[in-house]
Amino acid sequence: MLGWELPPHNSGGLGMACYQLCKSLSKKNVDIEFILPYSADHDIDFMKVSAAIPQGVADIQRSGIAYDSYKYILENGDEAWLGINDQHLLYAHAVASMADSRQFDIVHAHDWLTFRAALKLKEQRSCPIILHVHSVESDRAGAKPGNPLVHEIESTALHLADKVIAVSEHTKQAIIRDYGLPASSVEVVHNSLNVYELEPLDQDNVYRYLEVMKGLGYRVVTSVGRLTIQKGLPNLLTAMKKVIEKVPKTLVLIVGSGEQQHELMELAASIGVGANVLFADFQRGKRWRDAFAIGDLFVMPSVAEPFGLTPLESVGYGTPALVSKQSGVSEVVNNFLKIDYWDIDEMANQIASVMMNDALRDELQRNSHYELEKMSWDHSSNKLLGIYNEHLSGAEA
Repeated sequence: MLGWELPPHNSGGLGMACYQLCKSLSKKNVDIEFILPYSADHDIDFMKVSAAIPQGVADIQRSGIAYDSYKYILENGDEAWLGINDQHLLYAHAVASMADSRQFDIVHAHDWLTFRAALKLKEQRSCPIILHVHSVESDRAGAKPGNPLVHEIESTALHLADKVIAVSEHTKQAIIRDYGLPASSVEVVHNSLNVYELEPLDQDNVYRYLEVMKGLGYRVVTSVGRLTIQKGLPNLLTAMKKVIEKVPKTLVLIVGSGEQQHELMELAASIGVGANVLFADFQRGKRWRDAFAIGDLFVMPSVAEPFGLTPLESVGYGTPALVSKQSGVSEVVNNFLKIDYWDIDEMANQIASVMMNDALRDELQRNSHYELEKMSWDHSSNKLLGIYNEHLSGAEA
């Protein structure tokens, strides 16, 4: 298994999806070595976690949460900070150098940063490679073409893969549209959630200011995720101006960090909603869980969201969700409110309806939680296991 992150050293849903899939696969007698591009303690006992250390490098350390913040400690003691292109090339060479000392039947690689490494292993060992697409470059670029180098890597690798996994029908159609793959070569394996595994909430919510304001009749809209163009947050703030005009006692809690943070702060101030919007930066643990729990409605207004785990987590912590129709998670839960990311008026109307109607909020939460209880990562790992067996049988034949 080739991947770029695992919790707790993850920047978002990619690491968590890899963790949960591997945990579920390990229960089905799948022996996994997960190879990362950095060294860290992950406290994982259900699979082997290794770091791909290139020749001449003593250690690789991840700093912060951004993909491009890796510190390389060279064998002579020098330090080097490498850009993302150099990193994934070094990762590919390091993975290839590890191959001769490993026995494996199949390679499963997650997202473009690991695809070159998977191709090297296919060339060396003639083994089947499964490429798992959690997002395509046009999604990450907010429905724009994005980085041409990344586009080229995705195109080449996906055409050479033995099987391509997409995290949603939305992502499958993006792969077919952007890279011309036949539909038969792409299998949809939705992400999921085991609601019984969620860390329980404490009685005291850390967002005490919001608790006090809710006691005064205010309602809270929550959004949790990276502050990037892909997430559509300018549209949410614009919609919130219309909501606050209808329902003045509405506050917005935005949890996350990213390159749009200052832009979003300036936008909130310029359109006159700055006093109603709280930016809480990137959070983990209790502060992350409590952000979901304090809300009356969770909103994910993404321009393009390959899947989107956060609405499921929000429902798990007691808050119903509104999601864009341009998301994979909208395919698997019926009892979400759903809007087109660009329809700011409808977004505002649906948010305002929940802010003014506690009965609607509670009914949405009750029905969506009922759907959540039926979901499981086991369903996803069963599909993967079937794909593994199909390609291993083909290789043996």
